[in-house]
Amino acid sequence: MSMAQELHEAPQALSRQERELAAPLADLAACLIRRPPQLVITCARGSSAHAARFAKHLIELHLGVPVAAAAPNIASVYHRPLRVRNQLFLAISQSGSSEDLVESAAMARAGGALTVGLVNTPRSPLGAACDVVLLIGAGPELSVAATESFVATLPALLRLTALWAADNGLRSAVDRLPERVAAAGALDWSEALDVLAPAASLITIGRGPTLAIAYEAALKLKEIANLHAEGFSGAEFRHGPMALVAADYPIFVLMPSDAAETGMRQLVADLRGKGAALIVAGPGGALPVLRPDHPATDAVCLIQGFYAMLVRLAARLGIDPDRPRHLQKVTRTR
Repeated sequence: MSMAQELHEAPQALSRQERELAAPLADLAACLIRRPPQLVITCARGSSAHAARFAKHLIELHLGVPVAAAAPNIASVYHRPLRVRNQLFLAISQSGSSEDLVESAAMARAGGALTVGLVNTPRSPLGAACDVVLLIGAGPELSVAATESFVATLPALLRLTALWAADNGLRSAVDRLPERVAAAGALDWSEALDVLAPAASLITIGRGPTLAIAYEAALKLKEIANLHAEGFSGAEFRHGPMALVAADYPIFVLMPSDAAETGMRQLVADLRGKGAALIVAGPGGALPVLRPDHPATDAVCLIQGFYAMLVRLAARLGIDPDRPRHLQKVTRTR
C-alpha cells in the first residue's frame, strides 16, 4: 500500500480507533484520576518522539503534570534504573520492536511506574513489557515513512488527555476529527511546491500544539524528499537560528490556532521584514487550512495537509515516497 493510499485511509482508522480504544482508555483514565502521577515520562524514537512531544503539550496544558522525555540508552546501554515509582511511563512506538524502548519500559515497570505502551502492532515486545497496551489502530502500514500511524497516534493521545482531564470540549473535538482529517488531506498546498522543490535546506517552525507538527514535518522532508530540514519553536528560532534567514532559505511556518498564534504572527511579520522565503500554513499565510475547531485537533489536520503536499513534492522531485533511500520499515536500536 502506498503512502498516498494510507493517508486516504487515515480518517477510517480514526473512526475505528474511537470504538476500539473507548474501554481501555476509560480504564486507564480512571486509574490516573484515582492515583494521579506527579510526573509523566515519555519514551519514543523518530515520529513517535514527535507524538510524545505532542503529549507533553497536551498533558502539561490540560492537567498541569510535568512531562519529561526519557533517554532510552540509560536502560539499554548503561543499565541504570530510574526512580519512577508511582509515576506514568508512556512508551510510544509504531512497531513496538525497538530493544531500547522495550528495555526502558521493563526498567520502569520493575521500578514501580505505571507503564503504558501506545503501539500499532498487536502482540509487540513493547506491549508485552507494559502494564497497559493501547492499540493505535492504524492497521498494517506498509509504506516505510510512518504517516497514517502518526496521524492516528495523536488522536489516541488526545482521547487519553480528554478523559483524564474530564474535558468534554476536547473529547467532542476529537470525535469530529475523521471528517476534518479527510477534508485537510484535500486542501491545495501546491503553492508550497515551487518554493520547496529547488531548496536544499529549510526550517520548519511551530509553537504550542504545532511544535510537534513542525518537528514531524522536518523529519518527513528528510525521509521523503531528501531535503535537509530542521524544526524549531517560534520562540527558540529567535535565539540564534534567526541568523539563517535569507531570501533563498525557505521557512515553513505551521501556525497554531490558540494563544500562541499572536507571537507567531509577529514572528512571521519580522521574518517578512528580513526578506525570508516564507511558507505559512494558517492565518496570514498562502496555504489554506480548515476553519479552526480546537487548537489541538487543528494541529492534527495540519500534518495531514502537509503529508498530502509531500506526496506531490516527491513526485515533482522524481522520488518514490514509498521507498526512502537507506531506510527500512522497522528501525531497531539499543
